[in-house]
Amino acid sequence: MAKQNIAEPEALGQAMNKTELFFENNGRKVTYVFLALLVLGLAIYGYRALVVTPRAEKAAELIAEAQARFNAETPDFELALNGDANGAGFLDVVDQYGSTASGNLAKHYAGICYLRTGDLENAAAYLKKFKAVKGLAGAVINAQNYGLQGDVAVEQGDYKGAVSFYKKAVEAADNSLTAPIYLRKAGMAEQAAGNAEAAKKFYQQILEQYPASMEARDADKLMGTIR
Repeated sequence: MAKQNIAEPEALGQAMNKTELFFENNGRKVTYVFLALLVLGLAIYGYRALVVTPRAEKAAELIAEAQARFNAETPDFELALNGDANGAGFLDVVDQYGSTASGNLAKHYAGICYLRTGDLENAAAYLKKFKAVKGLAGAVINAQNYGLQGDVAVEQGDYKGAVSFYKKAVEAADNSLTAPIYLRKAGMAEQAAGNAEAAKKFYQQILEQYPASMEARDADKLMGTIR
């Protein structure tokens, strides 16, 4: 037992000596690693404070200029898209600040502008570039984005693709305001494609799930047009 009591402190001492020896031999390396991590942490903080935040603020400033043209009483979609010497356009925001939240939203608006000016190819491209965002407000924009992609597909005669987008729009924001709109469009796309039974299902879904909606009255009428 006495040997065991002596051996344990000795073993502990040896372990401590090894630890001290390690730091003695590698102290400089450990210090360098610590300093490197510290610098990295400060760099990340500095990047956010000096780069990310100012970029986000500038992007928000520019998109506000484009949105003013977009939301004008008489909208000028070409001007809102391309901008001029008096203010930025959505494409400017995408090109300069595409990685920011405002840059992402600008892609969505650029797609709308292209759609309104009849450029379906670019409309589809920019609407597709938009990345879905989180939150209740984001859900409505996400739904609108899918719905607009569906509208582009209809214009291009791709009814199957349009239905797929309209269904995504319903899933993105399943509420009594927007969902019936996209269900109605999905039904009309199926009807245009000659898929009467599939169209009926969408109209029936409106009548059953959203009977108080404006689209419910249209759905009832549309059901009567199907032979």
